[in-house]
Amino acid sequence: PAPAPAAAPAASAGVPSGAHVQTAPMPGKIVDVKVNVGDTVKVNQPVLILEAMKMESEIVAEQDGVVASINVAKGDMVNPGDTLFSLS
Repeated sequence: PAPAPAAAPAASAGVPSGAHVQTAPMPGKIVDVKVNVGDTVKVNQPVLILEAMKMESEIVAEQDGVVASINVAKGDMVNPGDTLFSLS
């Protein structure tokens, strides 16, 4: 039998083609999402709040853009490298 096609990595699911993807820098829990899909953000604007080791860290936009996707929700646990959101 032919091998099954490889599944696309979950990290890229729901991310528009050509979008700038931002990933989790550390393991933790998403405690707040400060923007919505379609919102315009500026570089260094807080987008998410990630709690790691009982400390809250702001995850900020790495560049100016429009939020193309938000791949996490409040309460989600994330690991380093997981896709958090994308900007177009």
